[in-house]
Amino acid sequence: MTAVRATAVTAAACAAVLAAALPSSAINSYNASPAPERTEVGALVAAWDDDGDPATPDRVDWVCSGTMVDTDTFLTAAHCTSDWPAGVRFYVSLDQDVQAGLDAAAKKYPGDPAAQADAVGVAGTARTHPDYPGPASDPHDIAVIELPAARVAARWSFTPAALPTANQLGALAPQGLNSTDWVVAGYGTQEAVNGPGGHTHPGGGVRMKAPLSFNALNPAWVRLAMTRPQGNGGACYGDSGGPDFAVLDGRRVLAATTITGDTPCYATNVAYRLDTPGARTFLSPYVDLP
Repeated sequence: MTAVRATAVTAAACAAVLAAALPSSAINSYNASPAPERTEVGALVAAWDDDGDPATPDRVDWVCSGTMVDTDTFLTAAHCTSDWPAGVRFYVSLDQDVQAGLDAAAKKYPGDPAAQADAVGVAGTARTHPDYPGPASDPHDIAVIELPAARVAARWSFTPAALPTANQLGALAPQGLNSTDWVVAGYGTQEAVNGPGGHTHPGGGVRMKAPLSFNALNPAWVRLAMTRPQGNGGACYGDSGGPDFAVLDGRRVLAATTITGDTPCYATNVAYRLDTPGARTFLSPYVDLP
């Protein structure tokens, strides 16, 4: 999906990055491929005020990634749902190419960001971890978007992602995780490229996937290698909140969500574990946990 970083900046800053990105049909320029089969993976779209009048949104864009974990719950990152202007509305799209949908909606509904957002996504209610931002050891960087299940089902077909059991990663680490197949998915941009004016991160808005390999496990984090020579790809800006899948006991599990990494998106994906007591306590009101 992208070559390395899933952004731990605020959602507003993430949106600014996306606004400056170049249009492209790819998220990662190495060892990545489109992921049309990952229909449970979606983009978080925001419509917000950018001119001081919160009564009417005047801007819309996709800002992060995420995953359906049941029929009406979209899992993403807390930094994607925080620090927005008053009146922001969140939508979820499970389209393969969200950027193309937004471009078409902008032509069909010029000057109407709310209609553009409705054209590509389903509106929902954000529930952000109440203790975000926490300490670096556990920032509680987790959020969900509650959605009307009937409206989601009317637009897309998908099988919700399976969540890990309690301490499933911890029980396997480190030997078991070294031999685990990992895949990251999301809509984010590409790794940094040099150009006039410095680095840019082209691409974004299309659902992609890339292989990863295990690097390290911490109490709240799993660190995944995105190094190209090892055949890996990775995550970058806009992949925040998106899934890091692991094949555990022969089953694809949404083991962690992308949060951050190195700035040029070349080396490490730092993902928030979903098998910890803190993550499970937050998720338990919204989804049945294994």
